Amino acid sequence: MSDRADLLFELGTEELPPTALKRLSSALEEGFLTGLSEAQLAHGEVIAYATPRRLALLVRDLEQRQPDRDVERRGPAVKAAFDAEGRPTKAAEGFARSCGTTVDQLERLETDKGEWLVFRSHQPGQPAAELLPAIAERALERLPIPKRMRWGDSEAQFVRPVHWLVFLHGDAVVECTLLDTPAGRVTRGHRFHHPEGITLYDPADYAAILENVGKVIAYFPDRRSRIRAQVEATAKKLGGVADIDEALLDEVTALNEWPVPVAGSFDADFLEVPHEALVSTMKGNQKYFPVFDAEGRLLNHFITIANIESREPEMVRAGNERVIRPRLADARFFWEQDGKKRLEDHIDSLRDVVFEKRLGSMYEKSERVAALAARIAEQIGGDVEKARRAGMLSRCDLMTEMVYEFPDMQGIMGRYQALRDGEDPELAHALDEFYMPRFSGDRLPETRTGIAVALAERLDTLVGIFGIGMKPTGDKDPYALRRAALGALRILREHSLSLNVLELLDQAREQLGDRLDDNGVVETVWQFMRDRLRRLYADAGVSADIFEAVITVAPPDLADIEQRIRAVQAFLKLPEAEALIAANKRIGNILKKAGENIPRTVDPERFEETAEQVLLDEIKTVEGGLLLRTDDYIKQLETLARLREPTDRFFDEVMVMAEDPLVRNNRLALLRRARELFLQVADIGRLQAGGGESA
Repeated sequence: MSDRADLLFELGTEELPPTALKRLSSALEEGFLTGLSEAQLAHGEVIAYATPRRLALLVRDLEQRQPDRDVERRGPAVKAAFDAEGRPTKAAEGFARSCGTTVDQLERLETDKGEWLVFRSHQPGQPAAELLPAIAERALERLPIPKRMRWGDSEAQFVRPVHWLVFLHGDAVVECTLLDTPAGRVTRGHRFHHPEGITLYDPADYAAILENVGKVIAYFPDRRSRIRAQVEATAKKLGGVADIDEALLDEVTALNEWPVPVAGSFDADFLEVPHEALVSTMKGNQKYFPVFDAEGRLLNHFITIANIESREPEMVRAGNERVIRPRLADARFFWEQDGKKRLEDHIDSLRDVVFEKRLGSMYEKSERVAALAARIAEQIGGDVEKARRAGMLSRCDLMTEMVYEFPDMQGIMGRYQALRDGEDPELAHALDEFYMPRFSGDRLPETRTGIAVALAERLDTLVGIFGIGMKPTGDKDPYALRRAALGALRILREHSLSLNVLELLDQAREQLGDRLDDNGVVETVWQFMRDRLRRLYADAGVSADIFEAVITVAPPDLADIEQRIRAVQAFLKLPEAEALIAANKRIGNILKKAGENIPRTVDPERFEETAEQVLLDEIKTVEGGLLLRTDDYIKQLETLARLREPTDRFFDEVMVMAEDPLVRNNRLALLRRARELFLQVADIGRLQAGGGESA
C-alpha cells in the first residue's frame, strides 16, 4: 500500500446560511490544516468545497502514518532532583511518573546553565486513520457559529441539522461518528435532480461525480464564475448590462448548487420611481440582478438564478415576476406619498429626533452643520447660503417613508426630493454628497456645497462625540468616528483644500459650548485625525519618517502637508540629502543637550574660525533665496541643499562646545539659525537617508 493517499471529508447538512457559507468553508479548511500540521501529517494541495448543503475538503497525498520521532523532555535540575543524601525528591519522582518511567531510568543533560534530568524516548508514528477523527472534530468545534442548534433527539449541535458524513482516506472509510452521524462513502446530489445517494470510492473523483451525476457544482469559485457568465450573457440578450454586485454574487452562489438563469420583467411604469429604490428591493429582498442600458438607465428587466432546471421555465419566470411586483408597488407608493410634502416641511420634525442626548436633537445638529458648512464654503469658494440651506435640509429625508422602508436611500432620496421640490441642482446633489464617502474607497463629494456639508458633518460629529468622552476603544466605535475622520481627511487631501483644520474644529467646539466635558477636545481630535492621516500616507507609499518630518512642523492644512511631503520626497533624491540629514540630526542633538538658553542672534565678532563665517554667509544667501520661494517647498529644499558643504566644513573645523561660554553660545546660535531654515519645510533630521518608500 502507498504511504500517501487523497483524503475527502464532506459534511452534508440542511441549507446553510448563505452569508456565512464562505466563512464557514474557510474556517473548516484552516482548522483541518492546523490539525494536520500539529499531527505532523504531510500532504499536498488542499481544495475546499462549499454549497448550500455541504462543506467539504479534498486533501491531496496525505500521509497514511505519522513519522516516527525521538522525544526529549527536560525535567528538574539535578540539584533540585536529589536531596543531600542523594535520594530522589518529589519533583524528580513526579517527573518520572509523568513520563511513565522511574527516576533511575532518566538520563542527565549537561548545559551551560547546569545539569538537568531528561527523559528520552522513541515514539513510532500513529496511523492517520486513528488521528483524523479528532482532527475533524476539533475543526468542526472551532467553526465561527454564533448560535448552534440541536435537531430531533440528538445531543449534537451545529449550525444546521447534519444528514450525512463522507470521510475517506484513499479508498478506505475513516471510521468515526461526528455530530451523531457515522462516517461513510455515500454522498448526495442535488435535492431535486438527484436526491439519491452516490457512492464514492476515490476522493479525487468527488467534484466530477457530483457535477456529472449529482447535478451539483461543488467548488464555490467555479459556481460563482458560471453564475457571473450566465448573468452577463442573459443581460446581453435583454439588450443591457447586468449590475453584478460582488457581495450579491457571493450570496447567490451560496444559495445554489445547480444555477440556472431566469430573466424576468416588470411594468415600465415603475421606472418613474428613483431607480436606486427599485435596485435596492431587487437586490436586497429578492436577490435579483438589475439590468441597465448602455447609458446607465435602469431597464424593466431583472435576472434571477434558479437552483433547478425546471421543465416549465415560464412558470419560474412568472413566479418571480409575481413576487417582485408588490415590492415595486410599495416603493412607488412611498415615492408618491413623500411627494406630497417638501423636504423643508420635515425640518421641525427633526426637533423630536435625538442625535445624542448630551449633544441635542437632529435639528440642533443640522443647525451646527449648516453654520460650519457656510464657513467652509466661504473659504473654498462655494456659495455660503447654499451650503447653509443644504446643512439644514441634510437630514430631512430621514423623515420620509422611502428612507424608513429603504434605509440605504438616505441622501439619495434627499437629492431626488430636492430636485422634485425645485431646489438648486447643486444643493440637491449636495444632499447625496453629504454622506460621501460612505465606505472605504467610495467616491467623494464633488460640488463645493457637497464638500462643505460633508466636511462640516464629520467635524461636528468628531468634536461632539470626543467631547463627551465617547472615544473609540478597541473594536468599539458606535459612532463610526474612525470612518468620519478618514472621510474628512480624504476630502481635504484629494481635493487639495487649503483649510486650517484646527480652526474648523475650534468652531465646532464653540458651537457645542458647555455640552462638552473635554476642554482639550480640539487637540485630541486633531491627534486622532493625524493618526488616520499617517495611515493614509502609508497606504500611498509614504514612509513613516517622511510623514513625521513634515507633520512636526506643518500647519494643520492638508494641502500644505501634501506639498511638503512631495518636497521632502524630491529632496531625498538630491546628492546632498544624506549629508544634510546627518548634519541636521547632529545639530538637533547638540541643541537638545545645550538646553533652552541659546541666543537668538549670531555675533560675527565672536567667530574664531573661517568656517564659522563661511556658514553664516551661506545661511544669509539661502535666507534671501527662500524669501523668493515661500510657496515652493521643493525649490526651498533645493536652495537649502547649498548648506551641505559649509555645514560639513563647520563640523570638520569647529569645536562647537568651546570652553569660552560666549564663543560656545555664539556657535550654538549659528547652528540654531541653520536648523530653523530647514524647519520652515520639514524636520529633515527625522529622515532616514535613502528613504522615500513605504516603511
